[in-house]
Amino acid sequence: MRLHLALAGFALATLSLVTRAETIRVAIGTQDTTINCATGGLLIRELGLLDRYLPKDGKYQNVTYDIQWKNFTSGAPLTNEMVAGKLDFGAMAEFPASFNGVAHLDAGKRSLFISVLSGSVRGSGNGIVVPAASPVQSLAELKGKTISVPFASTAHGMLLRAVAAQGWDPEKDVRIIAQAPEIAGSALRSNRIDAHADFVPFAELFPNRGFARKIYDGSQANAPTFHGTLVDADYARKYPEVVTAYLRAALEADRLFAAEPEKYSELIEKVTGIEAEVSYLFHGPLGLQTRDLTWKPEYRQAISTAIATLKLLKRTDRGLDVDRFVDDQYLRAAFKQAGRDYDQALADYAPLALPADTRDTLTGQPIKDSKRLAQIWVRGEPKVRHYASPESAFKALATLEQEGKDIRAVYAQDAGSGIKLLANQAWFVRNGQGELAAFLLKEQAERQAREQGGDVLDFASVNQRLVAGR
Repeated sequence: MRLHLALAGFALATLSLVTRAETIRVAIGTQDTTINCATGGLLIRELGLLDRYLPKDGKYQNVTYDIQWKNFTSGAPLTNEMVAGKLDFGAMAEFPASFNGVAHLDAGKRSLFISVLSGSVRGSGNGIVVPAASPVQSLAELKGKTISVPFASTAHGMLLRAVAAQGWDPEKDVRIIAQAPEIAGSALRSNRIDAHADFVPFAELFPNRGFARKIYDGSQANAPTFHGTLVDADYARKYPEVVTAYLRAALEADRLFAAEPEKYSELIEKVTGIEAEVSYLFHGPLGLQTRDLTWKPEYRQAISTAIATLKLLKRTDRGLDVDRFVDDQYLRAAFKQAGRDYDQALADYAPLALPADTRDTLTGQPIKDSKRLAQIWVRGEPKVRHYASPESAFKALATLEQEGKDIRAVYAQDAGSGIKLLANQAWFVRNGQGELAAFLLKEQAERQAREQGGDVLDFASVNQRLVAGR
């Protein structure tokens, strides 16, 4: 009798354990076309990285994971679904993320900002473009003009700072209207707006597609910008190991992208339609932005700036405690599991560097100084070609064009700011020794020419002179 009772008790306990086997939802909202979010969304999803790190022992031994992905074109609708409890994680820029934190508080909840994904402590990534045929060459020429921008976005904050730096009244000296990127693209093509301010990757994507020209880079405002990942605070408290696992996957996606930026830029193009050459412009060596998960002080400050600007725009009247909102404990745990030093990474501000053994494709000589780096991506080639100087790249370009090669992109580094440029959009100063210096703005090139001597040329003029041997 006792044996039967014992067996019955064991069977009941076993049945209870099976019954209690938990299904844990991991619902992630991402923005695929916002390529800054790639290492926190698209790449993790497409490469199946999350499964590799989700815990499967201890209290998670009998767990079934229900991994859900949902793609958004902006942060606002993503935030709505997080607040509604339909998503656990979300990737977005610092402006919508700050509003995410406020919206959760308004709903009696909390979200945590758990990692950066990619950004620029100087502000590159946001930018202002004009129609390709516009005579406008700088922001100063837009007084009295119509500038569209996605409202309450990180680009909106950049635009307001840029306008203030001109000494203008944003309500009197310019006409700022709300316009999403997809609408702005059409408006730029048909010259229905004078300029458009936008976030990653549109200030580069539109020029790359030939219907716009970039006249202002966010680094000129010197205001940090970034994209990162948030999580519901209750979810993180209940499943801290799952949050750490997600960040392990993001770290691995970041490592893969750094090792093979061309390959994963191609994957982003395959999924989103955003040209690989634009993703490489941002995330390849010396790119416009740095993929960096750590919480730099500048990024924490950017959240405070975003909250102040949202108040100015009357999008919220609530403050946000940045020290409570930003929670790096899960990220530190992910770094430790990966065998990496978080504090060392936190102190490192360097962009992705060229591999140490990189050589000039034309001369075969090692590239020891990347300040004057230029690059060419030939369609059909898996790797970008590197050159020690713009002169070397233009010589190679002439040969490639004579051979009938299809050129995807030519890149140059801005001689003043160091940011990566689409060379066909840049201005060049050619000095008496034939050396070329690239600049985003014509006025910057003209200043260099006045101060140090030389001719100011656009891309086509440089190309023609080198082909003609002049």
